[in-house]
Amino acid sequence: MQIGPYILKNNLILSPMAGITDRPFRQLCREHGAGLAVSEMTASNPALRNNHRTQLKMDHAGEDEPRSVQIVGTNPSQMAEAAQYNQANGAQIIDINMGCPAKKVCNVAAGSALLRDENLVQEILQTVVSAVDIPVTLKIRTGWDRESKNAETIARIAEQAGIQALAIHGRTRACKYNGDAEFDTIKAVKKAVTIPVFANGDITTPERARDVLQQTGADGLLIGRGAQGKPWIFREIDCFLKTGQYLAAPTTPEIHSIIKKHLIQLHHFYGDVMGVKIARKHIRWYFNQLNGQFLTHIKECFLIQEPQQQLDFIDETFYALRKYSHQAA
Repeated sequence: MQIGPYILKNNLILSPMAGITDRPFRQLCREHGAGLAVSEMTASNPALRNNHRTQLKMDHAGEDEPRSVQIVGTNPSQMAEAAQYNQANGAQIIDINMGCPAKKVCNVAAGSALLRDENLVQEILQTVVSAVDIPVTLKIRTGWDRESKNAETIARIAEQAGIQALAIHGRTRACKYNGDAEFDTIKAVKKAVTIPVFANGDITTPERARDVLQQTGADGLLIGRGAQGKPWIFREIDCFLKTGQYLAAPTTPEIHSIIKKHLIQLHHFYGDVMGVKIARKHIRWYFNQLNGQFLTHIKECFLIQEPQQQLDFIDETFYALRKYSHQAA
């Protein structure tokens, strides 16, 4: 799989997710098989550029290449400037967000709301592509709602503008994340353009990954929610797609090690206070992969304020898990 001059090790990409695909999680997913990991969306408004949270979004220290940064906005010149700024700060691929369904994004006509204005889409894409000398990619949905699906039109506009890869979430903005993702539109888009097309939505198992690729003819997959609490999903899918064989699930000690490493990186990246808070949602997702009985202790975890106490809680949970497993055996 190739995007611009960059050859990826496979066709599996960690989808950008606001508040989730920070540097620690991106790097963790890369270590567990993702061919590329896209940053959470960064506002193009220069007034927000010096915000501490925005600065963290653009932190790529020690990150594997290529580094892909997603930008969001509605003003073509601001978007172009944001692309240039991120390139100067280490981005090697710029991804444009026209797929976010969040109300606070769509209320300012950004994200998937842009799909309703094809002329503005064209202007933004042409302006951003012309502003940088690195690949620009685009993420969209199938349309604003079921009555106005226009992904094929947007895809043709994107290809003509010089976009080098296109990702499509198989839902409209109106659908948000409800119901099942539909992939017929992605199949039609793949037939309509020659640039790489990535399918996104409800890819949570190796079998589902295979089926989506076969159904859509897509060149690759974007995996978002399927990686929450399960960063090793990339190596499982990669193995299944290449060999038809199932990779052995991670052992309980390995999951223990992965969680602790992730939490330590979050504590270091965000600092003690924010690191502990941000780690909580990841702990909940990880616990969903474990014996369900341990979810009853999640409220106890959410009361923890200190990094070491959070790590101790994880150790105690896995000690109890091993003890429970031995008793059950």
